[in-house]
Amino acid sequence: MKKNVVVSPGAAEGERSSTGAAPEVKCWSANRKKEVVLRLMRGEPVDALSRALGTEIYRLEEWHQKALQGIETALKAREGDPLAAELDAAMRRIGEITMENELLREKARRAHPLGFRRSKK
Repeated sequence: MKKNVVVSPGAAEGERSSTGAAPEVKCWSANRKKEVVLRLMRGEPVDALSRALGTEIYRLEEWHQKALQGIETALKAREGDPLAAELDAAMRRIGEITMENELLREKARRAHPLGFRRSKK
C-alpha cells in the first residue's frame, strides 16, 4: 500500500511538520531501505528511527529481517559463473551423445559385417 506525499515545500526528508507529525513518504527505494537497515545494524534504536522517519516499527523490522535473510542467502550461494556451469553440463551431454553414437555405429557394423546388399533381381 503506497502513501501519498504530504511534505511541505522546502521541508527536508524526515523533518517534522508544524503539527509535530513526521511527513509520509510515498515510496521507499531499495537504496533508502538499505540505509535504514544499516542504521538499525549500527545499533540505532528502532523506535527513535521510526519516529524520525515517520515509518511504522513493524515495517522497519520487516526490512531488517529481509536484509538479514538476503545476506544469508548470498553467503550460501556457491561461487562461480552460472553460464560456465551450464556450458560444462552441455559439453558433458555432447560427449555422452557422441559416445552413444559411436557405440551404436559399432553395433550396427557388427550386425551387418558386409553391409546391406541389394537383391540382384
